[in-house]
Amino acid sequence: MSAPAVDPTVHRRRWLILGVLVLSLLVVVLDSSILNVALKTIADPVKGLGASETDLEWATNAYTLAFAGLLFTWGVLGDRIGRKKMLLIGMVVFGIASLASAYSQSPGELIGARILMGVGGAAVMPTTLAIISNVFEPKERAKAIGIWSGAVGIAIAIGPITGGVLLEHFWWGSVFLVNIPIVAAALALMFFLVPDSKNPKPGRFDPVGVPLSIAGITAFVYGIIRAGDIGWLKPEALGIIALGILLLVLFVLWERKTDHPALNVKLFRHRGFSAAVAVIGLVFLALMGMTFFLSFYMQAVRGFSPLKCGVLLIPLAVAQLIFSSRSAGLVKRFGHKAVTAGGMGLVTIALGSYFYAGTDSPIWVLEIALFVMGMGMANVMPPATAAVMASVPREKAGEGSAISNTVRQVGGALGVAVLGSILTSAYRSRITPVLDSVPQLHGNPGTVKDLSSSITATQAFVEKVGPRADGLLEPSKDAFVHAMHLAVAGSVAMGAIGVVIALLWLPGRNPLAQAGPAASAAPAPARTDEKVPVAD
Repeated sequence: MSAPAVDPTVHRRRWLILGVLVLSLLVVVLDSSILNVALKTIADPVKGLGASETDLEWATNAYTLAFAGLLFTWGVLGDRIGRKKMLLIGMVVFGIASLASAYSQSPGELIGARILMGVGGAAVMPTTLAIISNVFEPKERAKAIGIWSGAVGIAIAIGPITGGVLLEHFWWGSVFLVNIPIVAAALALMFFLVPDSKNPKPGRFDPVGVPLSIAGITAFVYGIIRAGDIGWLKPEALGIIALGILLLVLFVLWERKTDHPALNVKLFRHRGFSAAVAVIGLVFLALMGMTFFLSFYMQAVRGFSPLKCGVLLIPLAVAQLIFSSRSAGLVKRFGHKAVTAGGMGLVTIALGSYFYAGTDSPIWVLEIALFVMGMGMANVMPPATAAVMASVPREKAGEGSAISNTVRQVGGALGVAVLGSILTSAYRSRITPVLDSVPQLHGNPGTVKDLSSSITATQAFVEKVGPRADGLLEPSKDAFVHAMHLAVAGSVAMGAIGVVIALLWLPGRNPLAQAGPAASAAPAPARTDEKVPVAD
C-alpha cells in the first residue's frame, strides 16, 4: 500500500511555506553567531554590563546547552502534539527571551535569558525540517532541504555582519532586539500559511527515555564546554563527560527494550542513516571550529574591525546560497556518496589552505578558501540531511529532524571546545616564554598564566601598559598563527574522516534502497487522488 501524498492545498503553497520556515530558521541560527561580535561591548562596565570572561562564556554557552539538550525532545513532542503548534510556541518563547536579553540589567539576567532563547530555538529548528518533509513530495524534497541547509550557512555567515552594523549605530542590546520584528513577521505568516501535521499513531509517551535523553545530551555538551575552559584532562571535565555518556548509554538500552520508544535506535543499524548523521556532525565540527579561530585571526592578528570581519565572511554565505539548491540535481546525476564525499573533500581542502595563513598573508587567498568552504558545505549538508530524512517515515519526521539537528549542535560544540582547547594550549606554550622575559612580570606566574590564556588577553595587557610592552605585539600574533595551524590540522583530520565515511557507507543514487527498513515507510511519489488530513 502506497503512502498518502501531501494535501493538494498544501502542495500548491509549498514554496511560500518554505519561505516562512526559512525566515524562522534564519533568526534562530543568526542569534548563535551574532552575539560573538558584541561580547567585548557587553564586558565594558560603562557601555555594557561589566561582564567577566566567565560571564561571557556562559552567555554564549548557555544558549548552546539548552538548544542541544532539548532538540530531540521537542522534535518528538512536535510529532505528537502538532508541528505547527510546536513551531508557534518555540517562536513566541524565542521572541520573549530576545526581549529579555536586550534589556538585561546584569550578566546573570543575560545568561538566564539566553537559556530561555535556547529553549525556544530548540523547538523551532527540528520542527521546520519536519514540516518540509510533510509538505514536499519526495521528488522536490531534496531541493527544499538544500534551500533550508543554505539558510543555516547564510545565517552563520551574516551574523557577525549584522552584529557589527548594529553595534556601530546602537547599544549592545540591539543584537537581540533585532529578532523581535523578524519573529513577529514569521509568527503572522506561519499562522496563516503553515499547515499543522503530526504522527497519527504516536503511541504512548516515553516517560523514562525522554528525561534520559535531556540529561544525557545536556551533561555531555556541558562536559565538552567545560573541558574547553579548564582542560581536557581535568577530573571535573572528564567526570561530567563520562556522566553524559553513561546516561546516553542507559537511554539507548532503555529505548531498545521498551515497547514505546521515543527514538527508534534500530535506525542506527543501517549504514546510510548512521553515515549521514556522522558526516553532519563532522562537517559542523570543522565549520564551527574554523569560524571560532578565524574570528580571532581576523580581528586580533590582522586588526580588522568586527564589521569588516563579518564582511570578509560573505564568500562563505554566497557560495552556500549559489550551490545549496543545486546539490539535489547533482545527487540525481551522481548519487549521495559521490556528491557528499566531494563536498567533504572541498571542505577539507579549504581548511587545509589555512596552513598557509600568516600574519600578513594576502586576504584574497582567505576569501577564495571561504568560497570553496561554502561550496563544499552546500554539497554536504543537503544530501546528508536528505538521506537522514529519507530513512524515517513521514509521520516521524520530527524525530529524524531532531536527530540530525542534535548531532549538528553537538558537533559544533565539539568543534569549538576541542579545536579551541588546542588553540589555547598551543598559544600558551608559545607565548609563555616571551611573557616570562618581560621585566614587569618577573616573579608573577599567576599574571603570566592569565595573560597567556588568549591573544586578546595578551594584547589587552599591551594596550594597558603602552609602549613599554609593544615588544609583545608581534610575538603574540606569531604565537597565535602557530596555534591556529595546529587547530587547522585537527579540523583537516575531521574533514578527511568525513570523506572516508561518505565513500564507505553513504548510499549511492538510490538512498531508499540502502537506508534500511525505515526507508520503506518513507513517502511514495504523490498521487493526486490521495490526501493526508492536515489540520488548519
